[in-house]
Amino acid sequence: MPTRFPTIAVPCLALFALTVACAPVDRDKDADPTLGAPAVEILGDGQSCINRSQIRQTLVRNDQVIDFEMRGGKVYRNVLTSPCPGLGVDRAITYNTTIDQLCSPEIIYVLQNFGGRPQRGAACGLGKFVPVKYVRGDKDEED
Repeated sequence: MPTRFPTIAVPCLALFALTVACAPVDRDKDADPTLGAPAVEILGDGQSCINRSQIRQTLVRNDQVIDFEMRGGKVYRNVLTSPCPGLGVDRAITYNTTIDQLCSPEIIYVLQNFGGRPQRGAACGLGKFVPVKYVRGDKDEED
């Protein structure tokens, strides 16, 4: 004879599954935020600002790492001061600045698409811009 659940059990099981799926995930505070990002060689000390007009491409690597590829081939890796919710999913940012520089600790916003309209999402602080070089063969060409 097949097992039958009372009709109230099915919604309760669904609610339990949803609760477990939405439970916060404990993050290791000591984990390297650059895990999953292409490997790089650090070329020098971090700097506070980069010229906006020289940014050729912005590559969001995850919720905490953004690579700024510049005209002329330089690359600056920015590890945000803390993970930025949704950044690794939406992979787009926006910011406001009145000067031709993007500086730490400028606030960036995750750019989200709601119904075909871009909107600002989470606000997050930039870290230092560290000059890097991609380790040969490890640049993520698909971004």
